[in-house]
Amino acid sequence: MGRLSSFGQHLYTGRVSFDFVGRRLLWYAISAVLVLGSAAGLGVNGLERGIDFKGGVEFTAQVSDASSASVDRLREAVIDTGLDAASSPVVNTSGDSAIRVQTSALTQDETSQVADALASAGATEVSQNLVGPSWGAEVAKKAATGLVVFLVIVVLFIWAYFREWRMSVAAMVALAHDLVITVGIYAWSGFEVTPATVTGLLTILGYSLYDTVVVFDKVRENTRGITASTSRLYAEQANLAVNQTLVRSINTSITALLPVGALLIVGVGVLGSGPLKDLALALFVGMAVGTYSSIFIATPIAVQLKERDPAIREHTAKVLKRRAKELETPDAVAPATARPVATSAAAGRRQPQRSSRQQRRGR
Repeated sequence: MGRLSSFGQHLYTGRVSFDFVGRRLLWYAISAVLVLGSAAGLGVNGLERGIDFKGGVEFTAQVSDASSASVDRLREAVIDTGLDAASSPVVNTSGDSAIRVQTSALTQDETSQVADALASAGATEVSQNLVGPSWGAEVAKKAATGLVVFLVIVVLFIWAYFREWRMSVAAMVALAHDLVITVGIYAWSGFEVTPATVTGLLTILGYSLYDTVVVFDKVRENTRGITASTSRLYAEQANLAVNQTLVRSINTSITALLPVGALLIVGVGVLGSGPLKDLALALFVGMAVGTYSSIFIATPIAVQLKERDPAIREHTAKVLKRRAKELETPDAVAPATARPVATSAAAGRRQPQRSSRQQRRGR
């Protein structure tokens, strides 16, 4: 613990520093790979929309053993009904004694036919939940509206708080980065997109924004009045701000990821399905990616945009010119012959005066 606290102190004072801003091309390249991989997942697999978005019928079949063999047996039973809407059912476990079966929209007679087929395949009890297509469309519309409103509020908040449009742009890029990667992982994993997923996405966007605002606030503090000084560059002060908030960001993220990871393990390994795992996956991926973007993406982009400001460009030129002049002109050093003279003179002045008795003895 002592070493960790001292390490954080060294980061805060600048004795230890990681060049986050200077190596921004490396971070951009890593993010580009992650974003392209996520986009590939959307193109190859697409998103598996849950029943709340596409409509249909959800059957919950109680069984004695919710094993993979039971899942396969119930799936074959539904397909054997010969119904077009039930030709590709989504079947997964829901705990230790229940299996969930989702199909497209069915008529009342078709619903009864599927329920009878599940009972014949070994289900002891079958319950039904009908979701119309109009309801799914309404849920999707409200989710999109909530996302747009959230993004607009984010832009206005950051602009009003920092009085800097460049930070608003950087924060929006970081939020889009987090959203694309999280959705792409959803596509690769095959998890269903449910209202719980939308809730998780909005939550992680808020978390990512919080972390970004903390770093930006430190950047503003370090760069306040920087044009009046020629000691450090804007990019150097911004990089110092990222280092000063690094330990806080890591500690906060670990503290948040541990319980969310436990929820994800329980949702996938114990419950098997349901909104818990959908929410937990969005939170876990989004929080991890949000921490990364606030450190490696948001601040470097804000600095890159700020460096195009004429005042900052002029300040950068002054700082670099002063540093080049210091390298060309070494510090003035006194001549070697002057040092002993000054030393002896000083020593002579420091000699104590002889008393009158000592003078009489010397005579």
